[in-house]
Amino acid sequence: MAPKNLPGLSLKRQLLLWLLLPQLVLWLMGGVLAFRLAMVYAEKAIDQSLTQSVRALSRQVKPLGSGLLVDFPRAAQDIIEQDPQDRVTYMVSSPPGSFLLGNGKLPGPPEDVFLSYNEPVLYEAAVDKKSMRVASVDVAFGDGPTPQRLRVQVAKSLALQQTIARELVRDVLIPLLLLGAVLSFLVYAGIVRGLQPLQRLEVQLANRSAASLTANEHTQAPQEVHSIAATLNQLLTTLGRSLSQEKRFLNDAAHQLRTPLAGLISQTELAMQESDPAALRDRLNKVHTGAVRSAHLVHQLLSLARTEAEVALLPLDAAALARDVAREWTPRAVAAGVDLGFEGLDTLPVAADKLLLREALSNLIDNALRYAGRGSTVTLRASHSEGFHVLEVEDNGPGLSESDTAHVFERFWRASELPGGCGLGLAIVAEIALRHKGSAVVQRIAPQGLKVSLKLPQVS
Repeated sequence: MAPKNLPGLSLKRQLLLWLLLPQLVLWLMGGVLAFRLAMVYAEKAIDQSLTQSVRALSRQVKPLGSGLLVDFPRAAQDIIEQDPQDRVTYMVSSPPGSFLLGNGKLPGPPEDVFLSYNEPVLYEAAVDKKSMRVASVDVAFGDGPTPQRLRVQVAKSLALQQTIARELVRDVLIPLLLLGAVLSFLVYAGIVRGLQPLQRLEVQLANRSAASLTANEHTQAPQEVHSIAATLNQLLTTLGRSLSQEKRFLNDAAHQLRTPLAGLISQTELAMQESDPAALRDRLNKVHTGAVRSAHLVHQLLSLARTEAEVALLPLDAAALARDVAREWTPRAVAAGVDLGFEGLDTLPVAADKLLLREALSNLIDNALRYAGRGSTVTLRASHSEGFHVLEVEDNGPGLSESDTAHVFERFWRASELPGGCGLGLAIVAEIALRHKGSAVVQRIAPQGLKVSLKLPQVS
C-alpha cells in the first residue's frame, strides 16, 4: 500500500521520512535477527561443551562390585567451579534423582523427553532461580538380572550465552549504525540535489509577471521535472493565449465602438436641439440605426471571443442542424425579398460544437441576405467533397471581385458600405472552422454570385 502524503510536511521532509524510516526499521530488525542468531550459535556452543562434559564425567563413574567408583580428579572439579559468573554444576544420582555426589541438585529432564542409555539429552531448567542449560545421560550398571540406572548431569549458566550474544550484536550493529549514518547523509544530500530543479522552477514562477508568460527552460532537469515544466508551459501558453485574446477583444471593442458611440452622442445632442418634428424623427432614426449597428457589433465581438476559446467537439448531424438554421432564417429572408432554401444530404455526421456551428451558418446566411440583394436566391447546402463534409451558402448576388476574395476572412474588412455590417461575420466563420479542425473557403460563381464553404473533417 502506497504511503499517503502527510499534510503540513514539505516534500523534502516526506522523502527523508520515507527513505530513512525503512532504514531504521531494517536496522532494528537486523539487531533482533542478529541477537537471535547469536543466541542460537552460543547455545550450540554450550550444548557441544555440555555434551562433551557429561560424556567425560559419565566415563569417570565406574561400577565396583555392588558399588560405584567415581574417579573425578580434584583439579578437574576446580576447573569446572572456578568461574562464578559462568558456573558449571554437576550431579550424579542413582537411581535417577537420588543425589550421590556433585556440587548442586539439578532437576531431571522433562517428562516428554525420550531417554535412552548412554545418549545425552539437553534441556533448560531453573536452578536457584537462574536459567541454566542442562545435559543429562543415563548409564546402566550392575551384574544382576535387572541392571541399575545411574544418571549423570552437567549444567551451565546461560549468562555466557547472553554475554556472547550481546557482544556479537554490538560488534555487528555498531558498524551498521555508522554505515546508516553515512547513508542517511548521502540520502539527504541526494534529496537536496534532486529537489534543486523544483526550487529553480519555483523561483522562475515566483519572478514571472503576467506580462511575461514565456516557457520555462529545464534542459538539465530530471524527466519528472521536465513533465511538470511541460505541463506548466502548456498552462502558461493557454493562459497567455487567453490574455492575448482578451486584450485583442478589448482593443477591437474599444476601436469599433468608439465611432458609433460618438455618432450616437452627436445625433442625440442634435435631436435635443431640434424643434421640427420631421427633423427630430430623422435624427431619432439615425440614433436607432447606430444603436442597432452597435448592438450587432457587440454581438459579433462576443461571438468572436467565444470562438477563440477551447471547444468540445461532440458527434452531431450537421445536415439536420443546417435545416433548422434555414427554417429560422426564412422569415428574415422573406422580409428581405430573398428566396432561401436548403438542399443536399439528409445526414452529415460531424464532430462539432453545436452552438458555434449554428453561429457560423447564421453568419453565412446573414451575410448572403445582407449583400445578395432583393430578388436573389440563397441556398444552404450540405454535401460531401474530397474527404470533407461541406456546409456551404451560395447566392446569385453581385458577388466580389477577384482581389476582394483574398480579404473576406480578415477582421473588420468590408467590401460594401451598406449599413448594418461590421466586417466580422466571415472572420467568425473562419475562426469556427479552425476550431473544428476544418477550413473556410470562398469561391466566385459565374456569371455572378458567391459561395462560402465550411469544410469539416469526417467522423472516424
